[in-house]
Amino acid sequence: MPETPAQRALSAATVALAVAVVCVALFLPPWLDSTLRSLLRVVVAGCTLAVALLLHWVFVGIAAGRQRRSVAAWVSLSALLFPVGSVAALILLTWLGHEEARLPQPAPHHG
Repeated sequence: MPETPAQRALSAATVALAVAVVCVALFLPPWLDSTLRSLLRVVVAGCTLAVALLLHWVFVGIAAGRQRRSVAAWVSLSALLFPVGSVAALILLTWLGHEEARLPQPAPHHG
């Protein structure tokens, strides 16, 4: 089955979330000391975290919009309940997209 535009957006949101989680992990033990020893590492990790989170929320919104769902609600769920809400949004949007794909599509109206 070919990948839909919504599935591509969800894949991109997943990658962005994974990058954000790695950046957050750099500020947790046991990597905190090595991260804080280098100002460059702190700046790169912080900037990468900010960009990855922003991209994650943008792609969640794109995926929700492509599935004709409330963009504001899904992005809010993802942002306000980060990181659990982000994972939940990805899982639910993926599952809902697969469910819609299984439904019979109406015949196009020509006329």
